[in-house]
Amino acid sequence: MRPGYDRLATLDEVLRRAGELSPKTLVFDIEPLVADWNGGQEALDQGLRSVLARVAGMVPGAQVVCFATNSFRRPSAPLAGDDVRVVYLASAGKPLRTGYYRGFPRPGVVIGDQLATDGVLARRLGYAFLQYRPDQGSLPPGPRLMDWGGRLVRPLLFARPH
Repeated sequence: MRPGYDRLATLDEVLRRAGELSPKTLVFDIEPLVADWNGGQEALDQGLRSVLARVAGMVPGAQVVCFATNSFRRPSAPLAGDDVRVVYLASAGKPLRTGYYRGFPRPGVVIGDQLATDGVLARRLGYAFLQYRPDQGSLPPGPRLMDWGGRLVRPLLFARPH
């Protein structure tokens, strides 16, 4: 059976759906859900704090919240969550490197915008994938091209979205 897949438009929708799935691990892609691609350090730090606070209220039972990005961006201070282990992975090498995630409790959910990286990572880990789909007009050219390519591989990775 293929892992689950849903396509959602807002952070609230993503977290509501994640709460319904009752994951013990959530893996968040950074750009653009947590912080914009071109956002500075304060935007990243604020986005991380905001997502952690919202996870605490909307996804009961979460034990690990992992933020993973293929960029070099890092938070300016260590992250902490109430009753949850928080992990931040810069230069994560998604979807090729999976060792970082192997010790995380199951079941899990990967939340990100790109099927070609985040979706493939979810599939390799056996996690559900919640695809955050922002307004496509706001996507920079690189992510827009990746999104187009991801649409081609989605049927191979996941059943139809719910």
